[in-house]
Amino acid sequence: MKSVAASLAAVLLGLALAGCGGDGAEPGAPQRATLVLDFTPNAVHSGIYAALRQGYYRDAGVDLTVQAPSASTDAPKLLAAGRTDFAILDIHDLGIARERGLAVVGVAAIVQRPLASVIARADGPVRRPRDLEGRRVGVTGLPSDDAVVDSEVAADGGDPGKVDRITIGFNAVADLAADKVDAATGFWNAEAVALERRGVPVRTFRVDDYSAPRNPELVLVTSPELLNDDPDLVHSVVKATAKGYWSTVNAPQLGLHDLLAENPGLDRAEQAAQLAVLMDLPPGGTERISPGNAFVPPARLDRSVLEHWAAWDLEHGILERPLDVEQAFAFGIGGAG
Repeated sequence: MKSVAASLAAVLLGLALAGCGGDGAEPGAPQRATLVLDFTPNAVHSGIYAALRQGYYRDAGVDLTVQAPSASTDAPKLLAAGRTDFAILDIHDLGIARERGLAVVGVAAIVQRPLASVIARADGPVRRPRDLEGRRVGVTGLPSDDAVVDSEVAADGGDPGKVDRITIGFNAVADLAADKVDAATGFWNAEAVALERRGVPVRTFRVDDYSAPRNPELVLVTSPELLNDDPDLVHSVVKATAKGYWSTVNAPQLGLHDLLAENPGLDRAEQAAQLAVLMDLPPGGTERISPGNAFVPPARLDRSVLEHWAAWDLEHGILERPLDVEQAFAFGIGGAG
């Protein structure tokens, strides 16, 4: 996924100007709140911008300011410091943050399946995950990448120890396009789409097709303090966000329009391609709700699914000790349970 453009200093300045949690608001005015994204705005955030543009947050009594971070690791620190009210986190980052003593609580799912995958050139030798044995596989250096490679190769009957892993940072698109690696870890809704738009044929192996649980990839989180002190605000933001994603599911072109209207610097064709993949739309973009739609059901957290995810993260070394799912997530908010 693309590196983010906003600096942490700019985020902190914006948050200071916007304020958090409605401080100083006039009686009867919408309650001010802030949300820090995980990455630069893109199609995966379309439901959030739909809720903004269509007034769902405002109707719920919330004046929401959305910010982009300098890195995904900034959001837990901002939450812990009380400098933002909500954030979008990769679910693995949520677990790692709690393991490091940063109190964050997941309150809603943004997508309902992992976005992680191994991407190989379709004109190359890798036709299935076990073919990665003896091949050059680019990884970012994050522990979750090794977990994805290990899980896929082992599930396909191969030996993960025989994979030649090369740390390439976040250069999967460039390195695969230049044929520097045989495969690389990346997101099937981002890097795989970018390669296809460059004319590079790819085979994409999604991690939940190879033994990993079908858990949410991105989660809306808040602090335990806000959840305890102002549960109405948390409920309002979760419900408005879910409504925004339902709107996008039912009218993808409107969701795309709302995303681009709030972020005019984005490439329309690229975001349309990403949204089509996320929603599993057929060629031509016919509007329908597919069983493969990653947004459905919006916001819902499933306790059993999250327990399997936490066990998988522990088994593959992303987490060092068992995660208390009941403490890490707030069930019963957005149709969650």
